[in-house]
Amino acid sequence: MNFTKMHGLGNDFIVVAGEKELPADADQRAIQLCNRFFSIGADGIVYILPSDKADFKMRIMNSDGSEAEQCGNAIRCVSKYVYDHKLIDKTEITVETLGAGVQKVQLNVQDGKVRTVRVDMGQPILNGLQVPTTVDEAKVINYPIEVDGKEFRFTAVSMGNPHCVIYVEDAVNFDLATWGPKLEVHPMFPRKINVEFVTVKNRAYTDMRVWERGAGPTLACGTGACATLVSSVLNGLTDREATVSLKGGELFIEWNEADNHVYMTGPAEEVFTGTL
Repeated sequence: MNFTKMHGLGNDFIVVAGEKELPADADQRAIQLCNRFFSIGADGIVYILPSDKADFKMRIMNSDGSEAEQCGNAIRCVSKYVYDHKLIDKTEITVETLGAGVQKVQLNVQDGKVRTVRVDMGQPILNGLQVPTTVDEAKVINYPIEVDGKEFRFTAVSMGNPHCVIYVEDAVNFDLATWGPKLEVHPMFPRKINVEFVTVKNRAYTDMRVWERGAGPTLACGTGACATLVSSVLNGLTDREATVSLKGGELFIEWNEADNHVYMTGPAEEVFTGTL
């Protein structure tokens, strides 16, 4: 198997192109190959596959063997890969995802290489049961949740995958390892959930740290950054355009009022290639 190691702000992936469909043992491959001590190491494996709806299809296997419906950092890596490796020569492409349908991507190319990627992440899903949560409300905003005797308040957003956004005094130094895994599997979230801990610095800038469902703590989460902006607008904390600062770097997020779509702009990088 030929592979390329890539990352979006430190959220790293083993990118595999050339397969016709998702391998039957994709879950076991992910567990084995994403191990950082005995194999390549990554937050997940991303397969670039043929699509009858878009230019390419993206399937993502998390490091624990589960499948992710969508990933903002992965779609930027896929977009850079297909252009830089000359699988396509357009700077506006489409990528089919499992959970968010076909997404439109704009490539910023300099000196023949993709430098940044702007992705139309689609419309956020806010209905509580559709995110999904067990809360039967049209919007789940600042809703109480208790774990181990501690109460948090969360806002639920799906960007094709589920997120709960929680505001804290200091996201950068928050005890992610204690509370992230407990909230991920809370009974209020029937398909588990990605958890974002956020501190709003001003109306155009937030700090965010993430515990990703199926991967644990990662340096960045594109869909999580999108969910963070949507949540912050719903809570009256930011404007509809803001920079979200993650451990691995910054993403610029826009929630367009005209079409209700969320747009994410950020980099992707190729690290190395190899053969297994």
